[in-house]
Amino acid sequence: MADPYKILGVARGASEKDIKSAYRKLAKELHPDRNKDNPKAAERFSEVTQAYDLLTDSDKRARFDRGEIDIEGNPTAPFGFGGGAGGYHSRSQSSGGDFGGFGNDGIDFADIFDGLFGGGGNARSSGFGGRQPPSKGANVGYQLTVDFISAATLAPQTVTLSDGKTVSIKLPVGVETGSKIRLTGKGQPGAAGPGDAIVTITIGKHPHFRRDEDDVLLDLPISLTEAVKGGKIKIPTVDGPVMMTLKAGSTGGQVMRLKGKGFHRKGGGRGDQMVTLRIAIPEDDAALDQFVDSWSSRHDPRAHFQM
Repeated sequence: MADPYKILGVARGASEKDIKSAYRKLAKELHPDRNKDNPKAAERFSEVTQAYDLLTDSDKRARFDRGEIDIEGNPTAPFGFGGGAGGYHSRSQSSGGDFGGFGNDGIDFADIFDGLFGGGGNARSSGFGGRQPPSKGANVGYQLTVDFISAATLAPQTVTLSDGKTVSIKLPVGVETGSKIRLTGKGQPGAAGPGDAIVTITIGKHPHFRRDEDDVLLDLPISLTEAVKGGKIKIPTVDGPVMMTLKAGSTGGQVMRLKGKGFHRKGGGRGDQMVTLRIAIPEDDAALDQFVDSWSSRHDPRAHFQM
């Protein structure tokens, strides 16, 4: 049976933080966008995601640790039968028969256990169970790439399932690459009902914005005239452009804050947008060259170095 701890390379007693850190490292390394010509990396990415999904679900993790379910969330046969870790495969189980029922060899395992534990008992009363209770269908994993602005603003998304149907989903507050959304009952069918669909989110890159935890970062080019004279300038944000007042004498590298224009926080509210000013000097500007040649100033911008 696949071991999610080994897949992620963490100890059995690993904290959720350690598990998350290990997953992020592997997901970044194995992500399909970075391994388009390596199908094995895509398979490994899916395996790592499945392991992360189980270990970050406290109930499933506890059940796995007790040997009750496998990495896919399916029930394991009692006492190691059916191929659990360290167990052995009964012929009826491995050939498709039901544990405790009649396998292809015509053996009734319930009768065998009755004989072992005395005629007065039966497989059910001995705790072995005559037949496995019906199990839910398997979970199905999906990958969804969400553009940067949609992730920041929690815009609704659509997922196309394996049966061709589309489902609208809401992004969770604090969404980040590796976040998972469970769609109950959208997995494979099973005797006890269908499994779930597990959607793993990847946030796409933006040509201008970057993310720092819940804040959005932007390098904003300004002209030399705007830096010297100041004035109102238009600034792009994830919510659309806004007007901002630039102080006269602004310098390159100066950081301005737009409150509440970042990602939604798990604890409520939103992060900010941090705008770093970058003075853009045009190349081959004859008028600017002439101005600089005629401009005289005693200001020494490196005076504080005391050289």
